[in-house]
Amino acid sequence: MSIIREIIRAIRVTLVLWLLTAIIYPLFILVVGQGLFPAQANGSIMQNINAKPIGSALIGQVFTSDKYFHGRPSTVRYSQGKKAKPTGISGGSNLAPSNPELLKRIVEDANQFQEESIQPTADLIYTSGSGLDPHISLKTAREQLERVARARSIKEDEILPLINKYTDGRFLWIFGEPGVNILRLNYALDLQEINREQNQ
Repeated sequence: MSIIREIIRAIRVTLVLWLLTAIIYPLFILVVGQGLFPAQANGSIMQNINAKPIGSALIGQVFTSDKYFHGRPSTVRYSQGKKAKPTGISGGSNLAPSNPELLKRIVEDANQFQEESIQPTADLIYTSGSGLDPHISLKTAREQLERVARARSIKEDEILPLINKYTDGRFLWIFGEPGVNILRLNYALDLQEINREQNQ
């Protein structure tokens, strides 16, 4: 009889724990997230003026045009075209610092930036551990400022307020360094250009 009682008790404990961890806790987190932080809970998806999603402010995007600030290089890509679907994959190349392939890529990128009169900062040369960083440093943004202003035929002073606006501070005010959110900044530049054309 004692064995049967222990089995029943074990089943009850298992059911209670399952109820708490598989149903009550997830539902609680869902309600809190949707109630207090709906944008973040739904992936921080940004939409354009036509209410179409253009990407997540939490995930790095690929920008190649001179009109845009470029983010960190990545060994993975969130999106590679209009028909591409978000992969949700993150990770580094896992190439050793002495790997010839890695050294070749870094030298080629550094030479290209120097030809464009851009100081090759760490953000522009080295990939991140996750491969999905949405930020670059203020120094890296300022290095690209002249190129973006020239490509958009505007003054650098018109871009600086946007850089400041879309710079996220340190996490909890003490961890990490301030970083510029590339997707937010580039979209703000596009909106600025649209407004300028409409006012002409």
